[in-house]
Amino acid sequence: MAGIRRAALAMFALLAACQAPPPAPVVDRPPPPSPKIRHHVVAPGETLYAIAWRYEIDFRDLARANGLAPPYRLHPGQRLTLDLSRAPPPAPPVRAPARPKPASQSQPPRRAEPAPRSQPPSRSEAAPPPLASPQPSLPEGGWRWQWPARGRVEREYDVARTLKGVSIYPDGPTEVRAAAPGVVVYAGEGLRGYGRLIIVKHSERLLSAYAHNARILVEENQRVAAGERIAEVGRDGRGRYRLYFEIRDNGVPVDPLALLPKS
Repeated sequence: MAGIRRAALAMFALLAACQAPPPAPVVDRPPPPSPKIRHHVVAPGETLYAIAWRYEIDFRDLARANGLAPPYRLHPGQRLTLDLSRAPPPAPPVRAPARPKPASQSQPPRRAEPAPRSQPPSRSEAAPPPLASPQPSLPEGGWRWQWPARGRVEREYDVARTLKGVSIYPDGPTEVRAAAPGVVVYAGEGLRGYGRLIIVKHSERLLSAYAHNARILVEENQRVAAGERIAEVGRDGRGRYRLYFEIRDNGVPVDPLALLPKS
């Protein structure tokens, strides 16, 4: 009798185990770096913008904390602090000098006396030294966001920021286009979880990212127009075409669907 009871209990336990809920699905995006990390060692090919993107901080705060000035040149092995409390406050904006008042009509303007030929020109009159190649200028205001690719949005930005952007699934191979005018500040595959990644800077606040590309068609420091072709869409682990797209404002991820036009 006891043997029958033990067999019945074993059978009941087996049935209960078979009805247990399946394990939770595994998210294909890695978690953000731990806030306990205080330093970052620059790897080959990394830019200040890519490092700031990885730790979800504003690139300007990261630059100030490390005493870096534009164009923010880094070298492999360089040690950067992530302690933004060390960053000095931003410098106040420089005001343009006041324009001189025009001369009165009753008093004609005085003519400057020419310097004697034997006198060498002063420093202010000498030709300025050659300047370094200028950095690409940022676009002016007045532009609007546009979709980087056409397709189904199956995974949307969530409040908990587990997914910090949107995944767009085109029906087939297509091109990735800049969602707004700007300057390419990163083009590579050095950020874990993003594959071949492009980051475009649109203003001192706004940046956008285009991840998991099959092929990158632009270079760093290249200026791009809104709608310009910048990459070819890649595939996910299931073989489907997918573009992962993010927008960040002062280093903080924001919901792209709140900024993109309604489709």
